[in-house]
Amino acid sequence: MSEKNEKQRKLDARYMRMARIWAENSYCVRRQVGALLVKNKMIISDGYNGTPSGFENVCEDDNNVTKPYVLHAEANAITKVARSSNSSEGATLYVTASPCIECAKLIIQSGITRVVCGEKYRILDGVDLLKRAGIEVEFIEELEK
Repeated sequence: MSEKNEKQRKLDARYMRMARIWAENSYCVRRQVGALLVKNKMIISDGYNGTPSGFENVCEDDNNVTKPYVLHAEANAITKVARSSNSSEGATLYVTASPCIECAKLIIQSGITRVVCGEKYRILDGVDLLKRAGIEVEFIEELEK
């Protein structure tokens, strides 16, 4: 492995650890997911799964089913950067679980060019869509081998 690739691998592992820590901010009981948006080695946005601003911090209903209006970590990070003066064009998204198809569409439209995932989560249609759009997708467990 080249020195540049080794350096990038270490950076990827470091940002993923930070995304996992950020996930701890989520009030969701079933699953906590974190995301960091990085551009030019700077974190330009962050997000975790949860309810929209102003809503109660309860993600699941009485049957432990996720409420339909809970936002995913990726969506929170992307909408947060949209409200800032930063641009996600050419950025890398670090997310602790692979994106769903809805988040994949947001990722494509926001100009993110690389997604690093912490783990494969159930249905991988979001990952397939990202690859189809030419976005580089990597899984951290594969990078750590």
